[in-house]
Parts: sequence; C-alpha cells; structure tokens
Amino acid sequence: MDEYEVRVTRQALEQMKEIVHYISYDLMSPAAADNLLDRFKAEILKLSSLPKKYALIEEEPWRTEGIRKMVVQNFLIYYWVDDDNSRVQVTAVIYGRRDQIRQLANMDME
Repeated sequence: MDEYEVRVTRQALEQMKEIVHYISYDLMSPAAADNLLDRFKAEILKLSSLPKKYALIEEEPWRTEGIRKMVVQNFLIYYWVDDDNSRVQVTAVIYGRRDQIRQLANMDME
C-alpha cells in the first residue's frame, strides 16, 4: 500500500498553536506543551500509512462526508481521507470536553 500525503488545514494548525500556547503560558507548563505537540505530530504522521485506522464519527452530516477522529490525550483530531489522491486532510484539533458538535459546525474542510 502506498503512503498517503498528510495535510493539515490552517484552522487545525491554528488550533494546535492555541493549545500549545495555553498549556505553555496559562498553565505554565512548557515541557508538557512541547510533549503534547510532539504527540500530535507523531500521531498525525502515522495517518500516512494507516489512514483508515480510526472509525468514521457518528454525527451527521460529518459521517457522510467521511470525517474520522482519533484521540490524543484529552484532544480529538478530526480528518478525512481522499483515496483518489492518496491524501489525508486533518481538519480540526479540539479539546475533548468542548461541545464537539458546535466545534465541528465551524470546521473548515480544506
């Protein structure tokens, strides 16, 4: 099986940046923030070889659109798989205790 290209949307990158900033400065734990960012990167990169490892989400209309999610610590990473172009698109990184439906409604797909 060929490797898939993994892309991360601007919105998802911004969300990761905000999470790391919050942990570093508001919680005053830069080491934990760095470790979390490393985990995000490592798990996202694994999608290149196993893009369908995680199940489709249950919520509509996102399930029909092929949105999947993986859990990294207390965060949910949402993505979709484009088999025709061998690409994975990471679309959102959201704290697990937030209202996921509300956050998904604001998610950019590209």
